[in-house]
Amino acid sequence: MNEKTYHVRGMHCASCAAIITKKLSAASGIDKVDVNLATEEAKVSFRDRGLTDSEINAIVGKFGYELSSEEDRVSGTGDISSEKKGRNTGTTAFAEKQEQLKQQRRLVSFSLPVAMAVFFLMMWDIASTVFHSMPHMPLSMEVFNGITMILAAIFIFKIGRPFLDGIMLFIRYGAANMDTLIGIGTLSAFTYSSLITIFPSFREMLSLPSHTYFDVSIVVIGFVHLGKYLEARSRLKTGEAIGKLVGLQAKSALLVRKGEEIEIPVEEVRKGNLLLVKPGAVIPVDGIIANGSSSIDESMVTGEPLPVDRKEGDPVIGGTINRQGSFTFTALKVGSDTLLARIISMVEEAQGSKAPIQNIADRIASIFVPAVLVIASLTLIAWLTVGTAFLGFPAALSYGIMGFTGVLVIACPCALGLATPTAIIVGIGKGAEYGMLIRNAESLERLSSVDTVVFDKTGTITIGLPEVTDTGSLDGNSSPDELLMLAAAVERYSEHPLAGAIVKAARSREATLPEITGFEAMEGIGVRANIGELPVTVRKPGAEENGLPVIQALLRQGKTVIIVEKGNRTSGFIALSDTIRDGAKEAVGELRKKGIRIIMLTGDNPASAGYIAAQAGIEEVIAGVLPVEKAEKIAALQKEGRTVAMAGDGINDAPALARADVGIAMATGTDIAMESAGITLLKGDIRKISQAITLSKSTMRVIRQNLFWAFIYNIIGIPLAAGALFPPFGIFLNPVFSGIAMAGSSVSVVSNSLRLKAKKLH
Repeated sequence: MNEKTYHVRGMHCASCAAIITKKLSAASGIDKVDVNLATEEAKVSFRDRGLTDSEINAIVGKFGYELSSEEDRVSGTGDISSEKKGRNTGTTAFAEKQEQLKQQRRLVSFSLPVAMAVFFLMMWDIASTVFHSMPHMPLSMEVFNGITMILAAIFIFKIGRPFLDGIMLFIRYGAANMDTLIGIGTLSAFTYSSLITIFPSFREMLSLPSHTYFDVSIVVIGFVHLGKYLEARSRLKTGEAIGKLVGLQAKSALLVRKGEEIEIPVEEVRKGNLLLVKPGAVIPVDGIIANGSSSIDESMVTGEPLPVDRKEGDPVIGGTINRQGSFTFTALKVGSDTLLARIISMVEEAQGSKAPIQNIADRIASIFVPAVLVIASLTLIAWLTVGTAFLGFPAALSYGIMGFTGVLVIACPCALGLATPTAIIVGIGKGAEYGMLIRNAESLERLSSVDTVVFDKTGTITIGLPEVTDTGSLDGNSSPDELLMLAAAVERYSEHPLAGAIVKAARSREATLPEITGFEAMEGIGVRANIGELPVTVRKPGAEENGLPVIQALLRQGKTVIIVEKGNRTSGFIALSDTIRDGAKEAVGELRKKGIRIIMLTGDNPASAGYIAAQAGIEEVIAGVLPVEKAEKIAALQKEGRTVAMAGDGINDAPALARADVGIAMATGTDIAMESAGITLLKGDIRKISQAITLSKSTMRVIRQNLFWAFIYNIIGIPLAAGALFPPFGIFLNPVFSGIAMAGSSVSVVSNSLRLKAKKLH
């Protein structure tokens, strides 16, 4: 059995995904189909005899979809394929989605203002009918009908063409999606209204009311297109995280051959090649240092902000940055075998494995559409048979047509189309007001059921930058301020990242840094210089210092300790560490009050992780894990039945953020983390996580209420529109009141959604 991934064109709702899955699954030679609406991809697993791309498209093409296959990832010796890069960075499918979004924006920029204006006039007309003290519209009904008839024709046959295609899809193949429902409702309203407008004698002959429903068609199509545009805009960024991860890879490498340096494309690097890495360069592939030493920034892998010293025999990771010193290393893993390539693969897999949000309206469309058609048809038949026997044919026909039209009009899915988008729009706006950028409705929905929050340490619980935390004398003659001043004077000329933290700490105490001479960097050891006649050395602790209780205590806390020497004597120490964010402990407390399980998951060492976790009030800690393992830990929690939110800020967190049910990124972190996450917290304030969960639960509650209001009018109104009250009471729900009921459901939905604006988040 082999598997192939396709990009899907023409898919825009959950029903579309269901149709593709159903039709392909039934085809001979296909074992399994997994269609992902969010990524617009379909993974097809074939049996022994696979189907060609042409055969695949012959199956789904008649339903309006097209599947295009991707090039396989280059394995073993190459980089990720150029086609794969292109797909995620601006060509082929991504470019098509951008163009489609522009087209939808143009449609919405025209249709939405018109729909809102017509909706306002529709409400005015209904209100003036009910409340006689209210003035009538400034337009006569004849003029209003003429204008709205022209607009409705444009909306249905031009802007709403996909909805008409949905009707044909249902008629020809029995496959119904949301477009089918919208198309039947709007076309029925338009057809009925056109008949009684163009042929008034027909209306008078059958004693039909003069009220039209052109406005219904316009409003429904306008607001549904708005929802489609918002959804498409949020899905456009699907592949950007992968494209940026690909961009982290080195483009070239320095190959050492017979004593010469030869620059070659990274794709040409082979296992066993000897490569040279200069200061500031990106390490091209994974390997082991053969000669030399350096300080390497591995934060993209481990999340640890402090660079690590690497020497001969130590491993190096492709995509990390060489901060200090030159070295040569032997390539061991290249192409798709490198750790960075595996991270890219894991993000892709995690994104593809997520089930897209299943809109309730889409899920029931296949049942609701035929049910409404059956009810409307049975209504007409009942009036023409039973009604004729009691009322005569003319009266029965009149009631039958009104009943048939009334059922279709009252079932028009305007409120159904507004139920989710209005709540999501208000909820996302409320989140932005509180400093929470919510990327899509799926993330907002999933967050409402989160019962476990997993925090990265560095840059999430902590600030993500080293700071001086302790300064102390070891000879009894040096003050902390003097030690800091001497160290900063020397470190001011160092390239090591810790040097900046020491200089910053000294200047924060308004220390005046003296001039130095004879500066010397000692690779893997430290730096030294002369301040006047006094030699000063800033270095790593030796075996003697590491045995001191005060140094051991600092190391157990996960802090980095450096020694300051005056002359040839050890004078004192300076300790540096990442520090906990303001509000971290408060954030943990708020989540715990909500009954949420809290875990710290970090690539840091256990001592450092445990120390920070204790400060934040986190009891459950998993330390020393690589990005691959982070995602595996998230998956293990999900297998336990947990709904997991992952909060992180680094490139190393990208696989876990994508794997989690909800990824939460810090805006203070990397772009990769933010692209992999569904929610971004401005200013990196993790106290917003508790507020985001509150907002999510409130928004989902409003959506459920909206769906109730959207359907309650149908549940009550359809029998009334069909004439259920006529036999016992002689009451018939005129299509005018069907329109009022439809409008009432829309008003209920919009008003209910606006309540979120006043919601207090805590």
